[in-house]
Amino acid sequence: MRENGKWAARLALWDGKFRSLLLDLLIAFLAVATPDDPAVWQQWVLIPGNAALFGAMLLRRRFPLVAVAAASAHSLLVGTDGGATGMVVAMYTLASRRGPTSVTWIGAGIVAASHVVRVLLPGNGALWSDGPFTVALGVLAGFAMIAALPLLLGLWLYSRRDLLTSLRERAVQAERERDLLAERAVTAERRRIAREMHDVVAHRVSVISLQAGALTMTATDQRTEEVAEVIRVSSSAALSELREMLRALRDDAENPGGDHAAPSLDGLRDLVEDSVAAGADIALDMPQELPETSAVVGRAAYRVLQEALTNAGKHAPGSPVRAEILAAADGLVVEVTNQRGAGTTVVEGSGYGLIGMRERVTLAGGTLQVGRTDDDGYRVRAAFPVLEGANAS
Repeated sequence: MRENGKWAARLALWDGKFRSLLLDLLIAFLAVATPDDPAVWQQWVLIPGNAALFGAMLLRRRFPLVAVAAASAHSLLVGTDGGATGMVVAMYTLASRRGPTSVTWIGAGIVAASHVVRVLLPGNGALWSDGPFTVALGVLAGFAMIAALPLLLGLWLYSRRDLLTSLRERAVQAERERDLLAERAVTAERRRIAREMHDVVAHRVSVISLQAGALTMTATDQRTEEVAEVIRVSSSAALSELREMLRALRDDAENPGGDHAAPSLDGLRDLVEDSVAAGADIALDMPQELPETSAVVGRAAYRVLQEALTNAGKHAPGSPVRAEILAAADGLVVEVTNQRGAGTTVVEGSGYGLIGMRERVTLAGGTLQVGRTDDDGYRVRAAFPVLEGANAS
């Protein structure tokens, strides 16, 4: 993998700076090596002129107007076709980099002026002997090849690059707007769910709590009174947790947390004892001290145990349940196993409980395993990571 990364970096470097440098060297070489025979009085400026043109071609991307001026001066002073080649390349670079700006038009004017001056030089007597029409046609054709064509091609490339940049920016902006609309839709849906839960679920749980409290006061035997008290306490706790969830759904930043403490590992034993008090047959195997975990892991472990006990009561009512909390130096395991229920009507489930458990465990960085046991029972096993440096008992 590391070797592949090195090759990828080398290829990226080749596609970028090295390729551009090689292209610049090639263009500069072609510009100064264009075959021609300068006049005798121009021989003394051939070497320094070619050197200046070579350097200008290498730096044309950073200083395109300087490259245009250098190529034009080379065309006038040295008189070789290398200057014309340099003007074409420099004019294209200037137009493609600066776009339709005053700098580009100045460069086009420099190229046009140098071309006209070169045509008017005394050395072009053969051209003048063909008549003014031929001279004008030659000037226009040369201007089209040296200035107009690279200018138009460079401006087209600049506008195309600008259009692509604008389209990319619009795509990014559209994606941001879609994310914002999706976030607003999620917020609106959460508020709607919060209203529905408050109007329906919270009301019914409150009624259950009130009825259980009334039954506690009017019970004729101790067993009924105890069961009614368990129902009242459980419904009150459920109502408190429901209010906490409603605040979370509404994003109530002014009153975070709530009156009821968030579920954690400290509440596992109380959770089992509440279920036993309600009539469940649960055997708990749990160490006295648990490893230190994050708040997310603590909440997830509590909810997994709560949902597993609830499912055992719904799908296998009356059957023995074994809850094990296994602590180790590198993890925490919550395992709930129940036997198959017999002779009792089983409440059909929606499947959302398992989905919620899996989401909570995954969010906490753990793994969840659910399924049948060899004796046709059912097992829920969730493994969570613990904080580094925590010691389990």
